Amino acid sequence: MTVIGFLTDFGLQDDFVGTCHGVIARIAPEARVIDVTHGIAPQAVLQGALVLRNTTPYLPVGIHLAVVDPGVGGDRRALAVRTRDGRMFVGPDNGLLMVAADEAGVEAAHELTERAYRLPDVSRTFHARDIFAPAAAHLAVGVPLGRLGPALDPASLVRIRIPDPEIGRSQVSATVVSVDRFGNIATNLRPDHLETLGVATGDRVEVRVSFDRYYALVVGTFGDAPPGELIVYEDSYGLVTLAISNGNAARLAGARLGDELRLGVA
Repeated sequence: MTVIGFLTDFGLQDDFVGTCHGVIARIAPEARVIDVTHGIAPQAVLQGALVLRNTTPYLPVGIHLAVVDPGVGGDRRALAVRTRDGRMFVGPDNGLLMVAADEAGVEAAHELTERAYRLPDVSRTFHARDIFAPAAAHLAVGVPLGRLGPALDPASLVRIRIPDPEIGRSQVSATVVSVDRFGNIATNLRPDHLETLGVATGDRVEVRVSFDRYYALVVGTFGDAPPGELIVYEDSYGLVTLAISNGNAARLAGARLGDELRLGVA
C-alpha cells in the first residue's frame, strides 16, 4: 500500500480537500492518504515548504502531494520530483517542494504535461484536483515517473530562499516562519544563534516586535514557566520559538508570518 502525504493551504471549510481525496480514491483506491495539514496560511509558500521539510522524515517513503499555489493558472510548471530515498514530491514548481526534496537528494524531475495522467478537463484555478492529485494517484499505482511528462534539469527548478537571521554582538534579528493555532511563533533561529549571545536556559531575553518590547524567559519546555509567562524555547523541529505558557504569544505581540523579531540580552 502506497502512502500519499497531503499538504495544502486549503483549510477544511470548503470542498477542496475532500474533492482531491475523491480523485485519488477513484484512481488509486488502495492508496492511504495522510493529511499532514491543510492549515498552511493562504499563499504562504515558505511556510508550506518548511512544514513539508519538517514532516517528511516522519512519513513513510511514498508520495508527498503539496499544493500552496498562488501562481495557479499562470506560467509556473507542474512538477514531480523523485529523491534518492525513493520518495516522490508532486506540486507546483514554485519552491514549495524543493527544500524537502533537496535535503533528500534530487534524483529526477519531470513536468506534468501528459494528458493521460490528468483529469479530462483541466480548470485554470484548481490544478490540485485536475493535475496534481491525479499525478500522485497514478504514481501510487505504479505509473513510472517518466511517463507523466518530459524530464527537467533539477538545476532549473525554482528554489525558495529561506531568510537567514542576522547575528549581531548583542542581538539577533529573526524572521517569523510559522504561527501555529496555539499562537506559538516559530522563527528561523536555532539555539546556537542564541548561544552566540551568551544566552542560556534560565536567562531572560528582550524581544522586540516592531516598536513593542517584551521580556521572555528562556526555558526547555512549557512546564518550566508559570502560566502567563512569555517564554523562548526550542520547538520539536529545532527552531527558536516564542510562546506564552497557557497563552497566545501571537495575539500578544501581533506577530504574523514574515515579520521581523529581534532578540537580545535583557
